[in-house]
Amino acid sequence: MSDPKSIPRVLTIAGSDSGGGAGIEADLKTMTALGCFGMAAITAITAQNTRGVFGIHDIPPEEVARQIDVVLEDIGADAAKTGMLSSTAIIRAVAQALRRRPIERLVVDPVMVAKSGDALLREDARDALIAELLPLAHIVTPNLPEAEVLAGMHISDAASMRRAAERIQALGPRYVLLKGGHLEEPEATDWLFDGDAMQSFSAPRIPTKNTHGTGCTFSAAIACHLASGASAPDAVAHAKEYLSGAIRHSFPLGTGHGPLNHMWKFENDADSAG
Repeated sequence: MSDPKSIPRVLTIAGSDSGGGAGIEADLKTMTALGCFGMAAITAITAQNTRGVFGIHDIPPEEVARQIDVVLEDIGADAAKTGMLSSTAIIRAVAQALRRRPIERLVVDPVMVAKSGDALLREDARDALIAELLPLAHIVTPNLPEAEVLAGMHISDAASMRRAAERIQALGPRYVLLKGGHLEEPEATDWLFDGDAMQSFSAPRIPTKNTHGTGCTFSAAIACHLASGASAPDAVAHAKEYLSGAIRHSFPLGTGHGPLNHMWKFENDADSAG
């Protein structure tokens, strides 16, 4: 890049995935693929592979906050995203750091459960997530099980989806993106609520088990496009297109849920050039 100062800066505040498919690792790959400068504040270290999560070691909350403080003080960020924030103390430390140095374009991915089914957010930390972090969010990106927890209701159809979005937006975020990947439908449809209208974003459902890190990748891609100046609807649309390609070109690595191919665009460009 001719002018390094023009590169969009994106901070991810999340846990590390030792298997490389989700968390900080997926976020930084996404940011690199989308032309952003990625920075990281690590909240936890996980012993993880394609089959599951075998251990979690939380970073002390004061060190999580220190990572955020020193990055924002020196480099700054045009957007940020949060991922795995496993404890009440870590959520409060993150929220306090972001209140000290506000980031307008904050994407909150309310990570509660890994693809394998392992819990990544303690039950007693859910109230802290709602009270401390959602009011700071530009966009919150729950899947349907997470949305049911945040909204305190069951989601079964379009009407209940809108009611859930209204309840979640009342908690503070500017936009609510309900991800519909858990619905058994031919297309994967997500819904963005802006306080008035629900806008849908659909893509063909891709038959693969290699979907480890989809939520992390999606929220990181949204943050990248917001950092580049896109509106929330455009950021979601561009991020979904990128995510669909990453799933379509995913890897059959490991014996469980394999990872996405975050660099698929580069491979396509190379094939076209060849």
